[in-house]
Amino acid sequence: MIDRTANGGPQVLVIDDEAGILDSLRILLKNEGFTPHVALGGRAGLDRIATVSPDIVLTDVRMPAVDGLEILSAVRHRDPDTPVILMTAQATLQSAMQAVNEGAYYYIQKPFRNDEMVAILRRAAEHRRLKVENHSLKAEIRRRDKTTAGQPVGKSKSWLEVLRLAETVAPTESTVLIQGESGTGKEVIARYIHDLSHRADGPFLSINCGALPESLLESELFGHTKGAFTGAVKDKVGLFAAAAKGTFFLDEIGETTPATQVKLLRVLQSRQIIPVGSTDALTTDARMVAATNRDLDDEIRRGHFRRDLFYRLNVIALHLPPLRERREDIPLLVDAFLQRLGETRGTTKSLSQTAEEAIQEHSWPGNVRELENALERAWILTPGETIESSALPERVTARAPERLIEDRPSPNPTLDTIERAYIMWILQAEGGNKTRAAESLGIDPSTLHRKLSRFGAES
Repeated sequence: MIDRTANGGPQVLVIDDEAGILDSLRILLKNEGFTPHVALGGRAGLDRIATVSPDIVLTDVRMPAVDGLEILSAVRHRDPDTPVILMTAQATLQSAMQAVNEGAYYYIQKPFRNDEMVAILRRAAEHRRLKVENHSLKAEIRRRDKTTAGQPVGKSKSWLEVLRLAETVAPTESTVLIQGESGTGKEVIARYIHDLSHRADGPFLSINCGALPESLLESELFGHTKGAFTGAVKDKVGLFAAAAKGTFFLDEIGETTPATQVKLLRVLQSRQIIPVGSTDALTTDARMVAATNRDLDDEIRRGHFRRDLFYRLNVIALHLPPLRERREDIPLLVDAFLQRLGETRGTTKSLSQTAEEAIQEHSWPGNVRELENALERAWILTPGETIESSALPERVTARAPERLIEDRPSPNPTLDTIERAYIMWILQAEGGNKTRAAESLGIDPSTLHRKLSRFGAES
């Protein structure tokens, strides 16, 4: 990976046949922390691509000799992970669709606002960074023992039951439906099934069915033929075909429309797909694993999900428990995430006792994904080797007010019990400041001191 820090920021190559636009963009990008390079015209742009190796390419579409789409093709041939942003003063839906199909990162119309352009470039730079980091991580994983890499983490009874069922079904060709809340690790289990199957040497492809509109989703799933719709300038292979001899993971399948569900049912029944715009059926050899965070039984009752498709998907059902129901797995997950962060960043960090307690007591509504994100944030914000609770997100460290009755062993608590709970609640809300707590309670600090001594909670 190229170190851009020394160069002052992400390298952006700007290509346009108007010198005035190049000058204004060069000044804008330099002021915003980028490292700009400019090329007057498409031919000069092609030469600069080879010498600069840019992180981002920003190019006009309409230029003599070499146009923006040719620039896009050259960049993608050299490095498919380089975002290419196309500019044009004559934007049309057809040209935008063509640009997206060719792999453009973004398509912006002239004249544009400076803040809009800067925002797009920042997103493109982050996209590039994540792509490069992802490749590095994948390369590292490939260097590890394949039997241990990516193992699901946990020792709780409910989690081990999920793993045993996944291990049982993995060698078969059965369709698997994984259900559970968002962030519980549905894709982790899908990859686990793939890695333990005889398809492990084949591709593992995935798609989030809720992330794309219906028309684009069908094109991604089944492919399309040239001319099937405006902007379809060439044939496209769908993911079902690309996943041949491997596993195709359809995440959030409950988000699909009834029309798409009909086509998915046909795939499961006949193992055939029909690309958009074609009448010829193609055979698919991909194993399907689907997942959803929705209650499909409820979706069926509401008429939002086909019952026959559910039965086809639900050959083997895996229900992933939320993290709050497998709290004994939290320390193991924390250790795994900290180890992974340490390996990718070349340092070692650990949690303080207060941070451990905060993590163990949090309810984790976002499940394992929320835990991983919280630890990554804390890691970044911690300059030393010990991660304190202050580095964790506020929602993790904020304690819920002490309940007065629900958590008490007796259904009829004594007055002392209620008074103690209320005083501790106020004291906690005031951050432990006894003077402010006494003011909120309407008593003297000395009275509060005596009550805390009587409750054995002076410290």
